[in-house]
Amino acid sequence: MKIILLLSLGVTLFSQGLGNTLDSCQGRCGNWANSAYSCQCNPPCERNRDCCSDYYNLCKGSTSCKGRCGEQYNSQNQCHCNTKCSQYNNCCSDYSQQCGGGSGGGEPITDSELKALSELLYSLDSNKASPSELVIDKQARVSDSQTSSKKDLSLKPLFSFLDESSLFSKPTFAAFLALLDNYQRYTGQSEKFSSAQLKEQDTFLQEVISNTEIGRELYTFFHSKGLYSSEAEFIYDLKMMWFGLYSRSNNAKDSSGFEHIFAGEVKKGKVSGFHSWIQFYRLEKNGLMNYYSHSFDGPWTSFPDMLGMQFNWDGYFKQVGSAIIGSSPEFDFALYSLCYIARPGRQCFLSLGGQTLVIQTYTWDNSYYGDGKKFIASGFPATPRALLQHPFLLNPEEEL
Repeated sequence: MKIILLLSLGVTLFSQGLGNTLDSCQGRCGNWANSAYSCQCNPPCERNRDCCSDYYNLCKGSTSCKGRCGEQYNSQNQCHCNTKCSQYNNCCSDYSQQCGGGSGGGEPITDSELKALSELLYSLDSNKASPSELVIDKQARVSDSQTSSKKDLSLKPLFSFLDESSLFSKPTFAAFLALLDNYQRYTGQSEKFSSAQLKEQDTFLQEVISNTEIGRELYTFFHSKGLYSSEAEFIYDLKMMWFGLYSRSNNAKDSSGFEHIFAGEVKKGKVSGFHSWIQFYRLEKNGLMNYYSHSFDGPWTSFPDMLGMQFNWDGYFKQVGSAIIGSSPEFDFALYSLCYIARPGRQCFLSLGGQTLVIQTYTWDNSYYGDGKKFIASGFPATPRALLQHPFLLNPEEEL
């Protein structure tokens, strides 16, 4: 009798499209079908009988945004958890609490506030490189149609001069550099940290948040919005979202937001992430980086500047790797953190010296930390024009 009941239950579940339970619909409701997942989370899955086991609860019957922030619009959902739900007045009741970032809840963060804060952080970047400390040679500029050519059009290195004794002796630079050799670049191979390397993560966060005006202003802003009750809570959340490990390949704990964005990775024979000018300089100096060309240049005439570059990292190519150039580690870390917390998985419009900078971030939707919070998957800078001219930058499969 028990066997018959179990078989009957299995047929019922299969007929409802719940035949695959290896993945979850958290954060995926309404997404297009993706063969990388063992089950799907959109209306066609009911017909194709490949819905995830929690599809009906999360995507059709749920009135909560828990695990659904940033999902694509699905007309069958009772309420919605994407960036346009406020405009159409159909958000779930806990949208602000679940999707507002930080420790939950908090007041809305406006675009004007993001621009004002980014201008303040820009003015506070006292550790940025001066023209006497850093000289770059941009050399060849290519059109959008040439970025995939894999041709080295620049005979000289990108970095002509860097005063290491001046810049790298500063505590935030030293703490940042200490982290870069803690990672191996290939996805699918688990990262393992010694106690000393874990201490280096804590030292970096202490230096960039607690010991700089930039970090203190960033915390003060989020605290004023009710997102964090203490600096310790803020730093702990940053440690989890930036340094928490997740799997990009082979179920190995092989990646983190910090590794992907700042150290860079190699996935499927291509450079993935890699948006740090300091890491670029370090590798170029050691003969492991070959600068080919740049395809767009920011409007800034002093540091920080911004470039979209083509390069070869010890045998692996990057078609367009954008990076802020000449900024301090605390400045880069603050901008990415600001945009990820305030505009997770979206374009974030900032202002630096009266010029617009757009930071695009992506959330990692396959695993979580804390109470359903999402790790940083990626983030990179691009001008609005560059985003329009380079549509692949908006494709997370290309960037991630």
